[in-house]
Amino acid sequence: MVSTAHNDMCHDAFVLPYTTYLRVYQPIDAFSPADRDHWEQYALSPDRPRRVNALAAEQAESLGRLLTTPPMVAPEQESRNAYLRRVNGRLYVCPWQTRLRSWRAFSEFTEATPVALSEAFVPVSEAERAEDHYRAWLDSGAQARPGILSSNWGVPIPWFVPFGAQERCLVMSEGSTRTLLYLTRTSLGMRRLEHTLAVLREHIGQSGVPASIGNLQDWLSLTAHPDSLLELDYGGLPYLLSNDHLDEDHSVAEVAEAVECLASGDADRVVELRERLSRRWRSVRALEHAN
Repeated sequence: MVSTAHNDMCHDAFVLPYTTYLRVYQPIDAFSPADRDHWEQYALSPDRPRRVNALAAEQAESLGRLLTTPPMVAPEQESRNAYLRRVNGRLYVCPWQTRLRSWRAFSEFTEATPVALSEAFVPVSEAERAEDHYRAWLDSGAQARPGILSSNWGVPIPWFVPFGAQERCLVMSEGSTRTLLYLTRTSLGMRRLEHTLAVLREHIGQSGVPASIGNLQDWLSLTAHPDSLLELDYGGLPYLLSNDHLDEDHSVAEVAEAVECLASGDADRVVELRERLSRRWRSVRALEHAN
């Protein structure tokens, strides 16, 4: 087994889809008394999905809905499951929010897909039911921001910015565990984002700053408790990529170095790092078509 762990907040993970995740873990005292009691009891339950199986359980639940006749876009009730972490004896919770994330994903799907094609996947009656329920939920004033972002077949470059190289956790075992993730304090991640934005604005101008970095900063500002944790999880990609690819993937360190080189005026090194990142993630995206 090859195992690299630089952080006491690092744990194993097992996933199925070739999807990566950015998750906010809120401290237990950030929840309402009722929710706090639920999550504390949930953490003690022997029946909850363990972290090594949690994403597999979430995926199986989603597939079960889609394989029904007719398929269900979202569950009738919000999930009461969550990803959990304990750091220095403190419980942190990242609720699955399956119903909310399903609604949002379906809205994005219908916006990007011709009507005739989307109806081939989901009947009109189910699509209208999901849209009506989502609209009613939004009109109720409920919290509309998910604590989990996902990306298929790659990691968006801005997601690397909040993390440090020392927060990297790589585990490759001969059994069922292959994971690459980073975990940091959200407050520290926000400082790294702010620093990166300041460097970009100074050296390439506001118009050249990718909107995705500002959007990420806004999402964290509106979603994350000041004492929360932020996790970047490569999800199912480690099951697709070779050991050498994973060993050599230091995208977080390379993005951080590129920012500092930009700040110091080392343009040649910035170009070198940018090309290295582009080659790595272009090769990963190419696997989608090969698959």
